[in-house]
Amino acid sequence: MRTYQAEQLTRFFALLFCLLVSGTPAAGVPIVNDPSGFEGLPWGTILSETEQFMKIEDSGRIQTYELKHRPPMLGTTVVDSLRFTTFENKLGRVTVRYSGKEGHEDIMRYLQSKYGPLDRTPGQIAVGSVKVYAWHGFHTEVTLRFENRLDRGIIFFESRTLPEKLADETSATAF
Repeated sequence: MRTYQAEQLTRFFALLFCLLVSGTPAAGVPIVNDPSGFEGLPWGTILSETEQFMKIEDSGRIQTYELKHRPPMLGTTVVDSLRFTTFENKLGRVTVRYSGKEGHEDIMRYLQSKYGPLDRTPGQIAVGSVKVYAWHGFHTEVTLRFENRLDRGIIFFESRTLPEKLADETSATAF
């Protein structure tokens, strides 16, 4: 029992140290109503069976799709790209890339209205050149990373329940 508690305490301090050293604040809150997918598409959906997506990359177990007939948008905000990743043909991740401070503010309002407000308690969100925000649900995890100096952001909407989601096969932080 003591070993488990010591291990948990060590992990906590290691995470805290990494956050302080990197200047990357993390503020995670529970998702108010977990959508179990992205914008009406449930996790596990087979995108190759629908007409609205086109495959842009195929790496065997992992395929990437984009929408065919409309500009990439998150809510009402036009974004740079919107990519849907499948793991063994099942939707498991959506990656959104965007740029601009105004777009960032619009996206933050949208995400908070959909997934719940961020914890604005002093000390929860620190000032830094890179900000990270997260919403955690039982089936869904949303992580936003915004670089202030470059005015660009990336958002990952991910299934937490698909066993095919392998961290070593896909980069979770690459721009």
